[in-house]
Amino acid sequence: MNKPFIKAVQLSKKFHKGKREIIPVRQLSFEVASAEFISLMGPSGSGKTTLLNLIAGIDSPSEGTLDVGSHSLHEMNREQLTKWRSKHVGYIFQLYHLMPVLTAFENVELPLLLHNINKKERREKVEAVLEHVGLSDRLDHFPNELSGGQEQRVAIARALVTEPSMIVADEPTGDLDRESADEILDLLEGLSAYEKKTVVMVTHDPKAALRATRCLELEKGKLITRSEILA
Repeated sequence: MNKPFIKAVQLSKKFHKGKREIIPVRQLSFEVASAEFISLMGPSGSGKTTLLNLIAGIDSPSEGTLDVGSHSLHEMNREQLTKWRSKHVGYIFQLYHLMPVLTAFENVELPLLLHNINKKERREKVEAVLEHVGLSDRLDHFPNELSGGQEQRVAIARALVTEPSMIVADEPTGDLDRESADEILDLLEGLSAYEKKTVVMVTHDPKAALRATRCLELEKGKLITRSEILA
């Protein structure tokens, strides 16, 4: 049996707000296979985004273990997590988070500036991923010159440009019309099916969740179902 790409055992995250202890993720145990496309669903406050941030190495677990690839995230400090995340994770946000003063090309190039890559290689990588998301004719356009769907595709290209093994997406279709949302979901499906990247997506949209191979449902920080989703 192949080793899971993500393995969580009794995973918890706790915060303190004054004297109150808040536990958005409570003793979760689950596995995700390599190249699987997983959706995380649940009502607001169920712990979806906290769990996504744990998987992405943005937050550290308070209890339990979390292994992603060959790395034990629960054993890493903040500096180690930042370094790991820059190499292994591409993050897609609901509201794109593009720099308005930069072109599509420059927004996608940004993550590469943290790596030891020369200008020629950076250009080749950026042009390749923008072509992959269907925006090779929009290299010099600024975000305000793009539609919402095009902005999200730029954000996906930015997440892909460092060639991460995992893509995490927080409500990537939440601000889009149905047609644009379906285009983004097509891209995410393709990343899993054809490029063998593990994709973890938070969504409130049942139609979006159906595009994943499996849905993990959360309520009050706990996993309540592990329902296989039929194609």
